[in-house]
Parts: sequence; C-alpha cells; structure tokens
Amino acid sequence: MIYPRFLTEHSTVGICAPSAGVGHKIDSFNESLRVLREQGWKIMETAHVRVDGLRGGSAKERAVELMSLFALDQIDAVFCAAGGDFLNEILPFLDWEFLAANPKWLMGASDPTGILYPLTTMCDIATLYGSNGGSFDATVLSDSGTPVLPEYLENMLRFLKGENPVQISSDHYLGSEIFQLEDGPLTFPSPSVCRSSEKRLNVRGRCIGGCIDVLKDLIGTRFDFTSSFLCRYGEDGLIWYFDNFALSSAVLYRTLLQMRYAGWITPETTRAVLVGRTLFENEEAGMSYDDAIRMAFPDIPVLWEMDIGHTLPHFSMINGAMLDVAWDGTKAELSFDLV
Repeated sequence: MIYPRFLTEHSTVGICAPSAGVGHKIDSFNESLRVLREQGWKIMETAHVRVDGLRGGSAKERAVELMSLFALDQIDAVFCAAGGDFLNEILPFLDWEFLAANPKWLMGASDPTGILYPLTTMCDIATLYGSNGGSFDATVLSDSGTPVLPEYLENMLRFLKGENPVQISSDHYLGSEIFQLEDGPLTFPSPSVCRSSEKRLNVRGRCIGGCIDVLKDLIGTRFDFTSSFLCRYGEDGLIWYFDNFALSSAVLYRTLLQMRYAGWITPETTRAVLVGRTLFENEEAGMSYDDAIRMAFPDIPVLWEMDIGHTLPHFSMINGAMLDVAWDGTKAELSFDLV
C-alpha cells in the first residue's frame, strides 16, 4: 500500500469539484478555507469549484481539473470540494495510470467515494474518507464558551499531518437536523447507541469502504477492482465500513447481499463490518435497519449505528490502511497503522 507524503506547515492543497460545486454555500466554503490556511497551507482552486450546481462543470472538465492537480509538483494533497450525485460521470475521463504514478493524498466524503474507492483498490494508494474541502467551517463551544473546531475535524487535520490519532465513539450525535440549523456552533442532541453482533470485539484488518449509496453503482463495472484488491490483501483480512446516506432498509439489505454475491464480502476475507448511522431513514417492506444488518451478516462480526458518514461527529477513515477496532460492549475505539 502506498501512503502519500503528509502535509507540512508549508504544503499546498489543491481543491477541485469532481462532484458538485460549492456556489450555493460560498460563505461557509470560504470559512472552511480560512481554517485550512490557519494550518499554514496554501490553497489552489480549480476553475469550476465555485459553480452553483449539481455538477462542478461537465464530466470532462471535472476530470481534467482533478488530473491537473495531480500533475502539479507543488500540490501536496487534493481535496474534493463537496459531495453530490454525479461524480461517477468523470471516471472514464481519468488517466488511472498517471494517478497511480503520482500518488497524493485524496480526501473526500459522500459522492467522492466514487474516486477514492477505485484509487485505493486499483492503484494501491491510500485515500482519506470523512471530510470534503468545504467541511471545515463547523464549530462547537468549548468549556469556556468559545467556538472551536470539533474534535472530529481536528482529527482529520491530524491525519493529514501524519499524527494518526486514536478515535473513540461519541456519546451524542447530530443527525439530519443539521440541515435546519442556523449558522453557529453545533450541538449534539441525540444519545449515541452503537450496536453490535458481539459482546466484545478486537479485530485487525485492512480498512476499505465509503458511502454505500455510491459503492453500489460500482459493483461489476470496469471500475470495480475489488477482486484484484482481495487477491493482494485478502490475507490481511478486511474491515469494511459503510456510510449510508439514504438507502432504505430494504435497499440497504439488498445492496449488502449484492456485495456478498459479487464476492466483495466473505467470511474468509472479512474480519468485521462497520456501518454508520443512516442520515435519512426509510424503513420499508416490514424491515428495520437492525433487521437488514443482522440478516446480511449472520456469520461476520458487525458494528452499526457508528460514527461513520453523514451524521456528526464522524470518524476519519483511511482506505487501504491497517485498522484495529476494539469494542467493549459500549464504546468503539479505532486505531490506524500505516503499513
């Protein structure tokens, strides 16, 4: 596994929009850039980042702009500006051999799964899932009442610098209410209740996954390199993680079955499966989300309702890295090992 060089105080970050542009949230995007610059990093944006639309330019424009950042020696890492719905349109226009020969940290969340997952599984380059370039505008109140960056965002910044913090599951979280919030510090009103098929769990394996709404569209395509990834790393054991944005309980169940039928997830190669909280829930066909997950994994350890994905706070995940997961029946602890 290739781990790109980490960022230093004088690094330059390239931001592109392989999915949606950020034109509808310029103020929050600018605040996010301010936080990134506070790290000492220079920022270089591609031309279509600030487009106000579901696509940050045409498919070819978005691909060309992403490739341009990997081609520039002065760019140390590439951040996807935002999520969206149509990143997979750009995949045929990418030069995968060039990306493999020029490894840089690629960071994104949600729809950017569509490039993070192939980059790791095809090119053996570790990628960072959990935040986009426009994610760093959030604050919480400190004990003294001062707005500060939440720990989950601090952790992502630390990963980018190579500090590798241990992450522990939260006591409380914020779900879809985030879309109704006014500007201001976040609060986490709902108690976190992580669930598990096991009373205790200590497992180690190679981390891989992303937004399952996006991953399902890669299964069986020419951008699905899961089989070859398993050939190279299956002996390490895999720990899959899934961020469910809005799949209904029944569609989630069928998607997990499809992954099993496609050979992505097997008892022989999978040490555990981690499933995040669903942001927009829709239980249908008489099936709860608990039912869906338990039925999909009767023979593989699974933790769900975890701090993964669109609800806040969430873990930062490193695709391709070795991951140690400890579950004591109440809390989960995640530790990455870049080997």
